[in-house]
Amino acid sequence: MSEEVIMVRKLLPLLLIVPAVEVMILIYSSHLIGVMSTFLLIIATSFMGAFLAKKQGTSLFQKAQRQMSQGHVPSGEILDGMCVLFGGLFLLFPGFLTDVVGFIFLLPFTRRIVKPFLLTWLRRFFQGRNRMTIIR
Repeated sequence: MSEEVIMVRKLLPLLLIVPAVEVMILIYSSHLIGVMSTFLLIIATSFMGAFLAKKQGTSLFQKAQRQMSQGHVPSGEILDGMCVLFGGLFLLFPGFLTDVVGFIFLLPFTRRIVKPFLLTWLRRFFQGRNRMTIIR
């Protein structure tokens, strides 16, 4: 069985469970604080996330440029940039669970916790994928 099929089989339950949990949380929240408050909270976290993603992304881009101008490879900034990208993507989805995950990837002090796991995942993902196919 190919690696892609294995990955899809691992992700499929997640793609089914997360939306169901999000809907349950949204329903519970709307009963707890009201429909309009829940809606406004989701909109507020989306705007706050977009603002933070832009701010963090711009800052990381400038840091990477400084590193490269000094002749260094900005490997840490690249990994931080991936975290900011993932965080921004999670914040685009409506719901509180994905917002929490998005902010964990986005905020610098929580990103330090996530980066080692992301690095391990990337190493596993790219391990053995250094084959090159040239088609003429």
